[in-house]
Amino acid sequence: MSWFESLILGLVQGLTEFLPVSSSAHLRLTAAFSGWEDPGAAFTAITQLGTEAAVLIYFRQDVGRILAAWFRSLTNKEMRRDHDAQMGWLVIVGSIPIGVLGVTLKDQIEGPFRDLRITATMLIVMGVVIGIADRLAARDENGGRHRAPKQRKTLLDLNTKDGLLYGLCQAMALVPGVSRSGATISGGLFMGYTREAAARYSFLLAMPAVLASGAFELKDAAEGGHVAWGPTMFATVIAFMVGYAVIAWFMKFISHKSFMPFVYYRIALGIVIIALVTAGALSPHAAESAG
Repeated sequence: MSWFESLILGLVQGLTEFLPVSSSAHLRLTAAFSGWEDPGAAFTAITQLGTEAAVLIYFRQDVGRILAAWFRSLTNKEMRRDHDAQMGWLVIVGSIPIGVLGVTLKDQIEGPFRDLRITATMLIVMGVVIGIADRLAARDENGGRHRAPKQRKTLLDLNTKDGLLYGLCQAMALVPGVSRSGATISGGLFMGYTREAAARYSFLLAMPAVLASGAFELKDAAEGGHVAWGPTMFATVIAFMVGYAVIAWFMKFISHKSFMPFVYYRIALGIVIIALVTAGALSPHAAESAG
C-alpha cells in the first residue's frame, strides 16, 4: 500500500464511519474502482481505532461518567440503580452479539462477505430499511391531521431487551454494505427511540466492539507481519481527524434532518455496482487481496 492510497483510504474511513452508508463497503469500493488491492478486514479494523478515538474524545464526558458509575456499582449496590451505571451494563449486553458472531464468522467476514454483489445488495436492502425507519420516526414526531405527535423514547427508557436488540442490529454490520450506524440507528428508530438517542447509543455501543476488533487485528498483524504499518497508521490518524469533524456535524444533522439523502445515495450506489458487475465492467472480486 502506498502513502497516497493510505491517505485516500483514511479520508474515506473518516468520512463514512459514522454516516449510515457503510465505511467497510466504501473502503472496498474505493480500492476496486481505483484498481488497488482490497485493503482488507485488518486495515479496516485498525483504522477504525482512529475513528473510535474520535468518539471517545467527542463523548468523553458521557464515557467518563458512565465508566465511573459502572465501576462504583460493582461494589455499591445502591449505585446499580443509577442510570449511568445501568448504561455501562447495557453497553456490555449490547456488545455480546457482535463479539460472538465476529469470532464465529471471522473467515466469512474476511472472505465471501467481501463479494461486491453482497455489498451492493446490502447497500440497497439497508437503504430501504433506513428509509422506512426514518419515515416512521418523522410520522411520530410530526403527527398528522387527526393525530398528535407521539412521544418517543430517550436513553432513560433503555432496558436490557432493547440493549440486546441494538446489539443484534450492530452485529449485522459485520457484512460490508450494512453500516454499523445505519443498522443500530434504524433499529433504535423502529423501537421508538428519538433520532438523537438512537445515534448516541449507537456510538457508545460501537466502542467495545471496535476497540476489541482493532486490538485483535493488531495482535494478528504483529504476529503475521502482513500489514504495512507506516501507511496503515497514517490512515488511522487521518481517519481520526476527519471522523471527529463528521461526528460533530452528524449529531447536529440528525436532530432536525431526514436520513433520506443517505437512503437515495445507498440505493443508487448499489444499483450502479450491480449494473457494472452484471455488464462485466467490474468483477465481483475486484481488488481482492491475495493474502
